[in-house]
Amino acid sequence: MEWKLDDSRPIWIQLQEQLTRRILSGWYKAGERLPSVRELAAEAGVNPNTMQRALAGLDASGLSETNRTTGRTVTEDEGVLEGMRTALAQGIIDQYFEAAAELGYTREQAVELLERGK
Repeated sequence: MEWKLDDSRPIWIQLQEQLTRRILSGWYKAGERLPSVRELAAEAGVNPNTMQRALAGLDASGLSETNRTTGRTVTEDEGVLEGMRTALAQGIIDQYFEAAAELGYTREQAVELLERGK
């Protein structure tokens, strides 16, 4: 998964979102050790302080845990992972319905479009 960054929003927020998606999609598995701040920063082409801020956000959201001896790992709490996955999916669904409404579709018509698109 390639890092996609732009100037529209703070870089650390974009990094946190992309790391979240990597975790929720299984790129990084529950209990797995995450690469170091420096490794991730080099991979993304950003300052280590920026990546550290993104990773601190993952810790705050409960998606990762930091241990002095083993480093940072993905949480093993399936409840946290599933809750975050559901919240992210709900956000995507909400965006779809908002965009469909802007095009003049009712909620029912938007659902119909989804069902036809299968």
